[in-house]
Amino acid sequence: MNVLHVDQVVMRKLTAWEGPITVVPVEFDGFVVSNEFPTFTLGPELMPDWMRHVCRSPQLWAEMKNRVSGTVQRRKRLNPEQLLQIQLPIPPREVQARIVDTLDAVDAQVTALDTEAGALRDVLRRLRADSMTDGSADEVRADEAFSITMGRQRSPQRATGPNMTSYLRSANVGYGTLDLSDVLEMDFNPSERETFALRYGDVLVSEGSASETAVGMPAMWRDEISAPVCFQNTLLRYRAIQGVSIPAFVKHWCLWAYESGQFRDVAGGTNIKHIGSRRAVQMLVRLPSVADQERIATELDSMSEVVAATRAEAARLRAARAGLLAGLLNRTIEIESAYLGV
Repeated sequence: MNVLHVDQVVMRKLTAWEGPITVVPVEFDGFVVSNEFPTFTLGPELMPDWMRHVCRSPQLWAEMKNRVSGTVQRRKRLNPEQLLQIQLPIPPREVQARIVDTLDAVDAQVTALDTEAGALRDVLRRLRADSMTDGSADEVRADEAFSITMGRQRSPQRATGPNMTSYLRSANVGYGTLDLSDVLEMDFNPSERETFALRYGDVLVSEGSASETAVGMPAMWRDEISAPVCFQNTLLRYRAIQGVSIPAFVKHWCLWAYESGQFRDVAGGTNIKHIGSRRAVQMLVRLPSVADQERIATELDSMSEVVAATRAEAARLRAARAGLLAGLLNRTIEIESAYLGV
């Protein structure tokens, strides 16, 4: 058994390729762990706070992964001797202190931005809920407000053909975002292309999932891929109706229906929940005038942009922080004073 002491480094031998290594914080001082968690006492040339940042670096994790042994992935191990073979630069302590101050300041700013983005997101959701449940607007069936279509079923016979067409499926749709890193193709004849082709401003909704949190996830299509692009029956397409609704309002209504659990509540099924086109068209919509929809969408889009900008700034700082630490560890960024190599 090992007793943890504050400012030691502790790692997990098993699945070390995942990077389970850290500096022991004061709240875990004196805890007892098994021999699966070897500990290392830092030498006088190393500041614990510097090692805390090093332990969070993908560069160290990659070095650990390169040294694991074993045949079964989840049972691969890293022994203490293998960890000690890793060579990393050690700046002088005064340089370590300055780097730590910089990294800690960036971390604090990222945390503040994340908190701000979370608060803004909550405000946005409340505004969206208020707008979509406004009792002064007429209540209509969803198919009176939007054109709702379920995609075409995938089949082995369609895996090849003369009209191979890109199509989206539920795996491509997240909460307000599209993941287009893995877009598949199948054969859609010209008539099917006409029926199932996506247009700019269409909103795709995940029709079903074994995970309740994924049911009804919506995202807007903005012609990210050259046409034609169609969609599978794991998705519902919500399209604005000329003179009745506008795409931005459709988007925000679908986001509200997901956030409020409306999509989840209408979904049927035991293990896998499905909204289905029949249930989708029967949902009720508070439908303002087109002019009011435009006003509502403008307000909500503006707030959405603020949330996105705040998150983007946090992401930029994370990338800058990661780049600084990576540059120091792989020595592409020179430290002003000579350092020791171990």
